[in-house]
Amino acid sequence: MILSIESSCDDSAIAITEIATKKLLFHKKISQELEHSVYGGVVPELAARLHAEALPKILEECKPYFDGLKAVAVTTTPGLSVTLVEGVIMAKAASIALNIPIIGVNHLIGHIYSLFIEKEAVFPLTVLLVSGGHTQVMEVKSLEEIKTVAKSMDDSFGESFDKVAKMMHLGYPGGPVIEKLAKEGDRKKYNFTVPLHQSPLIAFSYSGLKNSVRVALEGASESDYKDIAASFEHVAVAHIIQKLKKYFKEVPPKTFAIVGGASANLYLRSQIEELLKPHNAKLLLSELKYCSDNAAMIGRVGVEMYEKGLFSPLNALEICPKSVI
Repeated sequence: MILSIESSCDDSAIAITEIATKKLLFHKKISQELEHSVYGGVVPELAARLHAEALPKILEECKPYFDGLKAVAVTTTPGLSVTLVEGVIMAKAASIALNIPIIGVNHLIGHIYSLFIEKEAVFPLTVLLVSGGHTQVMEVKSLEEIKTVAKSMDDSFGESFDKVAKMMHLGYPGGPVIEKLAKEGDRKKYNFTVPLHQSPLIAFSYSGLKNSVRVALEGASESDYKDIAASFEHVAVAHIIQKLKKYFKEVPPKTFAIVGGASANLYLRSQIEELLKPHNAKLLLSELKYCSDNAAMIGRVGVEMYEKGLFSPLNALEICPKSVI
């Protein structure tokens, strides 16, 4: 079995995954959303303190599995430095105490493997990763062969939802709040410009759209929020669709996947389903409960790395907050 730990941002999570069957034997996550909502976003130092309280409590519940553990997997990159450290400290302690090897896991690869929790991995596939920190398209051929072909030049898709929600004083996280509000609004009421719509680049940018929303809010009342939210969501998704459409002209998709916390957005999912129809491409989606950060996906990568013997020397294991694929 693999013990896996996730603490890259504001979710404290630990899982136990059976190596041979990929079965998830234990998974628990303690969210910090309530504590951070009053600030409109994650406060790193607060997140670190909450991890220090929550992770040991969850680990205590895993004691019945300790005798069967073969390795401990932990998120080392990317993420908030002060929160990544909490997970790595625990992983190193477990490695020493239980005399098992340690596996450093890239959080972004974890999101890819969220598609394969309790399943065999299926490659190759084109992946759209949309989260609070990243918006990128990757061609994935295997665990060790991943190529990023497009990424955000500034704000991410998920981050833009959080910031728009903050402008409206709707709390954190912003994705679910804006999505719910948008369902009641008119998607065409505000004619926001689709980012980079005239650019030949296959890349993403949300800073301009975020600023357009800010300007619209200056003369708006709360009764206008639902239309602003709907128009914003429509254009935020249209931007992704336009760039994917351009990319698909060069590289037609066969199997396409959406992963990351913001992949839970149902409007995004529906628009990508429509985009894929002419290509007869298969769409893979993570279960909604595994879209956001979780230890189950880290454990699933851990199993793959364990089978390939990809361990990290204890003394060399370090965090890397800004590492990307």
